[in-house]
Amino acid sequence: MRYVVLDTETTGLNVDEGHRVIEIGCVEIENRSLTGREYHQKINPVREVDRGAEEIHGMNAAQLKIYPKFEGIVEEFIEFIRGTTLIIHNAEFDKGFLDAELARIGKCKLSEICNTIIDSLKLARELHPMKKASLDALCIRYGVDRSMRELHGAILDARLLADVYLAMTRGQESLIIEESVLGKNTKLFQNSDIITKQIFVRRASSDEEIAHRQYMEKLKN
Repeated sequence: MRYVVLDTETTGLNVDEGHRVIEIGCVEIENRSLTGREYHQKINPVREVDRGAEEIHGMNAAQLKIYPKFEGIVEEFIEFIRGTTLIIHNAEFDKGFLDAELARIGKCKLSEICNTIIDSLKLARELHPMKKASLDALCIRYGVDRSMRELHGAILDARLLADVYLAMTRGQESLIIEESVLGKNTKLFQNSDIITKQIFVRRASSDEEIAHRQYMEKLKN
């Protein structure tokens, strides 16, 4: 299965105030491995960059004037992500900005271009309730080197998130197999009787059962 880890940088935090996308970074994952294929593009937003946003990513309007506008790169961007599963940290933010950019030039929404969207922020909060779930925090938790992240950057953050996502979902791969691929009557385990015979069940001894009941009585009190 093909995944694309996506990140953006913007001129500000609120898309409803007319803020624009200034950088897109995409990293491809296939069969749970980084393929080395990436898409990276800076964009001329044709507007000023908020001071607060510039402090985060280090880019301003003057620097971005040399890059193409969104309509100039949209086709290659769509081609890279078409039909994939997107992985985005705080997906509603990036999706909102990209949908606004796509709508301005008469293109369909992000969710109609890709197969589905996974919000890695929501996933991290489900896996680690009450823990910090920022990209920096997840890099620390999963041992991903973020020493080069002095400023935010779309392609750098997408690379970091790709490593984090693979670590975060290790052993959590989906077991869903489409019927259209296997057929309704396909036997998944031809040697399931052999597998069952290899399972060893160790039951509690009488002493262990007594100790357990005694412990449970203490808990009640």
